[in-house]
Amino acid sequence: MNSWIRRWILLAGWLCASAAVHALTPSQAYEMAVGDSDARIQAMGKALESGDAAASRLLQAMADDAVKVSGEQVWIVRDGQALDAVTGQIAQMPEDAQEIMLNNRLRAEIDAALATLRLFSPDVGQRAAAALSLLKDPDPSRAIVLRKALTSESTESVQSLLKAAVAAIELQNPQVPTRLSAVQSLSGLPRPEVLLLLNQRLSDEQDASVQLALKQAIRQVQDGLKWGERLGIVFSGLSLGSILMLVALGLAITYGLMGVINMAHGELMMIGAYATYLVQILFRQYWPAAFDYYLIAAIPVSFVASALVGAALERAVLRHLYGRPLETLLATWGISLMLMQAVRSFFGAQNVGVENPGWMSGSLDVLSNLQLPWNRILILCFSLMVLITVALLIGRTRLGLFVRGVTQNRPMASCMGVNTARIDTYAFALGSGIAGMAGCALSQIGNVGPDLGQSYIVDSFMVVVLGGVGQLAGTVYAALGLGLLNKLLEGWAGAVLAKIAVLVFIIIFIQKRPQGIFAMKGRSAEA
Repeated sequence: MNSWIRRWILLAGWLCASAAVHALTPSQAYEMAVGDSDARIQAMGKALESGDAAASRLLQAMADDAVKVSGEQVWIVRDGQALDAVTGQIAQMPEDAQEIMLNNRLRAEIDAALATLRLFSPDVGQRAAAALSLLKDPDPSRAIVLRKALTSESTESVQSLLKAAVAAIELQNPQVPTRLSAVQSLSGLPRPEVLLLLNQRLSDEQDASVQLALKQAIRQVQDGLKWGERLGIVFSGLSLGSILMLVALGLAITYGLMGVINMAHGELMMIGAYATYLVQILFRQYWPAAFDYYLIAAIPVSFVASALVGAALERAVLRHLYGRPLETLLATWGISLMLMQAVRSFFGAQNVGVENPGWMSGSLDVLSNLQLPWNRILILCFSLMVLITVALLIGRTRLGLFVRGVTQNRPMASCMGVNTARIDTYAFALGSGIAGMAGCALSQIGNVGPDLGQSYIVDSFMVVVLGGVGQLAGTVYAALGLGLLNKLLEGWAGAVLAKIAVLVFIIIFIQKRPQGIFAMKGRSAEA
């Protein structure tokens, strides 16, 4: 016999035995719905102890704001139908029925009561969530139900949470040995909720022996949580590094190939983000059933949109300014201002909302204090895919061969018959398209507005210069290294000082090694 079947048999026997004596009555239903908070909470507790199905149904309806009262009769309104709260039968509800009032305290009590009922669900996830909810808010009145659930629970992880919830309740026991035993039980469970409970108890504890045990338990729990904190910092650093890599990858191509200091690179990212926003609107309006797939369609659209703008920028302006870096800087800065103002004119100055698809929502629970957001994980994977694609394109294709030839020795490539002007346009369009995909990715983790690119342009230049101009491998090392370094320093010195420290590190590094992590080979290195 399956464990969940045994669990429901035990629960059914307990409920039947209780319900035989404590079936929900109309007066009890009225006391739960109307009156002062203390009386209603007491009535809810009695209904929960009874285990009556009608009480559970009424509690759920109260949580859903689906309860009305007329006189002393309580009604549940579902799908336009009125049900008698006690019998569950469909009946005619009087027109003068009014909705009940619930304050925050009552809602918290209802949530705790429903969590108690979910302890006996056949779904492991629901039982674990219910046990965790009761661990966060230990209530002595739930102790009997928790112990009953513990006797029938077969999943080890849920058992651990149930034992911790019982121990959390026993922390409030007036008997010192009971509190000591509870502290010992909780010391072996490294969870943030347990650490909070132990610290709260330590502030109220009067007995010296229990205080000592609490301090030891707090140290043990903190030691157990350190690995989650360390892994969290590493993941945050890799996440930031992957974003910097994606942003700087296109800049590494354009800056490395043509020596153009493109201050409009951030605005090309912004165009990709707004292209994603427009694709989202089209899917919501014309293909709502396929909305979860809009981001897949937005990736090539954002690439093409930014690539076309980049190609037009190179053909119209930049090709006339090669060899004059200061003038290219000023020209692209002016173009960035024009692009930002154009976006403000079309979309407004306020940020626009870009939603995550369903498959990018939520997080992956790795440890009790380590949850990895799916959008960050998928952006990290997307950055690696873009990097591999660009590396194959540069290293294994005819276009990549021409790009490398022009980068290393432009006059010689021209003598060999390479149309360097066309390669410049293709390369700039490629770098701009990668910036557009970076904007598409950034739309999933931050605000999309006219100033989106300004937050990343300086960091992306630092990555390119630190890694070595025109070196993709250097861009990867520099982006991931700066991301990890920034997050490590943030935990030690704060966000502002961490930024300053990273900038100082880059300045010192460039002073010692001007060519960056990887030196440029060919014409640029010999110049």
